[in-house]
Amino acid sequence: MAHKVSLLPGDGIGPEVTNAMKLCVEATGVKIDWEVCEVGEKSIAKHGTPLTEGVLESIRRNKTAIKGPITTPIGKGFRSVNVQLRQALDLYACVRPCFYYEGTKTPIKNVNLVIFRENTEDLYAGIEFDKGTTECERLRQMINEMSVKKIREGSAISIKPISGEASKRIVRAAFEYAVKNGRKKITAVHKANIMKFSDGLFLKSAQEVAKEYEGRVEFNDCIVDNMCMQLVQSTSLYDMLVLPNLYGDIVSDLCAGLIGGLGIASGANYGDEIALFEPVHGSAPKYVGQNKVNPTATILSSVLMLKHLKEDSAALRLENAVRAVLKEGKDVTYDLKASRNDPSAVGTLQMAEAICKKI
Repeated sequence: MAHKVSLLPGDGIGPEVTNAMKLCVEATGVKIDWEVCEVGEKSIAKHGTPLTEGVLESIRRNKTAIKGPITTPIGKGFRSVNVQLRQALDLYACVRPCFYYEGTKTPIKNVNLVIFRENTEDLYAGIEFDKGTTECERLRQMINEMSVKKIREGSAISIKPISGEASKRIVRAAFEYAVKNGRKKITAVHKANIMKFSDGLFLKSAQEVAKEYEGRVEFNDCIVDNMCMQLVQSTSLYDMLVLPNLYGDIVSDLCAGLIGGLGIASGANYGDEIALFEPVHGSAPKYVGQNKVNPTATILSSVLMLKHLKEDSAALRLENAVRAVLKEGKDVTYDLKASRNDPSAVGTLQMAEAICKKI
């Protein structure tokens, strides 16, 4: 029986990399019934919104989805569709594996990290008040009445909610993953030395959950700015990281840099019943239609999807095929060549076809 999967091609180069991913998944022999859903700019043009209720219904019905990148306007326009999907579907665990693959351009060869990022709270909850609005001024005055520290007139204000419930949920998910996958240590990343109540609650919650796994998984914590330095200087000291939403976003991109860039970085978002898989990179509109961009991140995201669907053999064969093509370095896109101007670089589709041949 075919697996039902919602497919969200996305914006920009999204349709190109998701098409490459489909070819590779189908080459494994696993039967997928793809239910294609429009999101982002195409959805705005047709429905007046980047994310319709119909898309959410498709994902809720199928329980599994994979998507391409979706454009998010900077400083204006609609809020991130990625964030809306995670919040609407309660996909509270963003999981980003960061593994070194031979053939990628990175001076660090021993990266083997898994990042668990809380997906629903923190500054990404989107509770914001714009400068000059009545609501913002009321909030500013109220805070100034209650706090010794004052907010300047003319400020915009964002609220950072962190709850014990959500913090324990993401930390417990990380520990369960560690137990099931033989990982040895989890590091909670925070800024509790400064943000003593919000980040302090995250750290306290992590420490409480860690006690339940004593003797099975080692636990420690690290301040986020120090962690960024440690990851560059001493990557091998770390095994798994668990972080609040904003730090998780930033640190996972740092780790993507350690393994060769966003073109390699895969991602998954898990709730209790639903899973959504995606590359970490953006929509790269300037490359649309050029058959140029690296499809690896999307293909590796489909490896995570196949594992979720319990198609472990297919997942392993596909990952090994990606590994072989990267190591060989012949049929790869321009960004994976020693020189970005190397004329032997292949296109998005051709790299996917090379991967298919090795499955």
